[in-house]
Amino acid sequence: MLSLELPERLNAASVFVDAHMAAGRESKAAILCGDRVITYRDLYENVNRFGNALLQRDVRMEERVAMLLPDSPEFAFAFYGAMKAGAVAVPLNTNLKPDDYEYFLNDSRARVLVTDAGMVRQLAGIRARYLKHVFVCGGPAVDATAPTGDANAAEVAALQATAEVASWERVLGDASPELQAADTSKDDMAFWLYSSGTTGRPKGAIHLHHDMQIAADLYAQATLRLKEDDVSFSVAKLFFAYGLGNGLYFPLRLGGTTVMLSGRPTPEAVFAALDQHQPTVFYSVPTSYLALLHLAEKTGRTSLGRVRMCVSAGEPLPKHVYETWLERFGVEIIDGIGSTEILHIFISNRPGRVVAGSTGQVVPGYEAKIVDDHGQEVPPRHVGMLYIKGDSIASGYWNKHEETKHTYHGHWINTHDKFLVDEDGYFWYAGRTDDMFKVSGQAVWPTDVEGVLLQHPAVMESGVVGGADPEGLVKPVAFVVLKEGFAGTPELTRELQNFVKSQTAPYKYPRAVVYVDTLPKTATGKIQRFKLRELVGRLTPLHPQARETPPTPPSEGMPST
Repeated sequence: MLSLELPERLNAASVFVDAHMAAGRESKAAILCGDRVITYRDLYENVNRFGNALLQRDVRMEERVAMLLPDSPEFAFAFYGAMKAGAVAVPLNTNLKPDDYEYFLNDSRARVLVTDAGMVRQLAGIRARYLKHVFVCGGPAVDATAPTGDANAAEVAALQATAEVASWERVLGDASPELQAADTSKDDMAFWLYSSGTTGRPKGAIHLHHDMQIAADLYAQATLRLKEDDVSFSVAKLFFAYGLGNGLYFPLRLGGTTVMLSGRPTPEAVFAALDQHQPTVFYSVPTSYLALLHLAEKTGRTSLGRVRMCVSAGEPLPKHVYETWLERFGVEIIDGIGSTEILHIFISNRPGRVVAGSTGQVVPGYEAKIVDDHGQEVPPRHVGMLYIKGDSIASGYWNKHEETKHTYHGHWINTHDKFLVDEDGYFWYAGRTDDMFKVSGQAVWPTDVEGVLLQHPAVMESGVVGGADPEGLVKPVAFVVLKEGFAGTPELTRELQNFVKSQTAPYKYPRAVVYVDTLPKTATGKIQRFKLRELVGRLTPLHPQARETPPTPPSEGMPST
């Protein structure tokens, strides 16, 4: 197995930020965000300013610095500035509610919070027991000595009752642009990433100073062959593991340039960013690829500009989506799987060697095994639980002893994903542990039915779960998002049912089709099937007649349209 030799004393900020000064990249663009251009010199100085600001406020080694920020240069400054000072950066999902942020801040015991003026309202009413300082980026000054007549005055006043609130711009302006990196070990805590929370409260995965270098060198450099002259653009946001690598530490490791989109990644906004910044490497999730294809079909678009490679993760990329994208744009999508706990992608297709529909082969430097319910490895083409071994795996979950024991097993981590591997070493996704259900004694994996439904010209997205029929037997139920111009009629339902029957084993066809505007998803774009199962449980027992006006589940994370 490929391994990397790392020094015992290591600070991640030195690797991803400081190194570029010695390499002569001071004037090169590191970050493009709208009309802003941040050079490597700008990055270096602002990282140092933020690190110094933390030290001036007596933030000590391993104390947590929470970040509630859109994708922006400020995210990079805060993320690496915290680590350079020896503190621990904790990025937070920007799409949640005050109750969630109260949980994150108290669970992490964050002493500092960096947030954006546009997000202050999302902090209304929180009570953070350990918080001492809040830095607010953008908008009018909001520190205690400034006027409070802006729209966020009430929320700022509430925060001031808990912590000292100051303007980010003023804080950085008062700090030195030079800072010696804290003397950290490669195994010291560097940052935490909270899981997407498909079930229960999110768990904080503890990542160490060496983890980003491992992921960048093994995947971005050795597998994708990312280069210094690449311009990278990630639809997936920086606050979760996939986007953090794509949009920040991958390009910074190679001395490249990253494009950041602060707003919602609607298809229109994504295409506009592609046209404006002309990236060469594009990262997204299957949901977004579908939405981009839909818009391209409507507008007649067939070009991605300078994009030479596309990458996908978050959910398995259906073969139909891969083939349609390649036919329209002439650029293949490299599909893979990663996780918050393992930090980034550990199984992936390779440029020029994609097997459509598969997740690919093990990334060099990682090991994989598929085991049965008794922990014994299974032969090829047998479905089992996927375990991974590699040096970017988090050290455990913060303050979650039982959950850590359930997932971490010595050198190996249980992904809780079901896979099979073929004779050529290609892995094929079979669903999460609790996704599979049986119909007439035969296994049904939701992804199989969803992949068939996606091939129908009316279907934008689908989510399949099991539900009880009038006799109490479990049958497939399909939640379907239609493309523009199609209506959920009984005639379309019968057409979809017959279409599935004609493409796969008849027992897999959906006995009911529920038309919805969106599917509930995590921030990483994964379908939250437990929410669909909850919806099915609230419906009357399934009836063969199509449903035209079902309840619409809530949507979370990446937009589907």
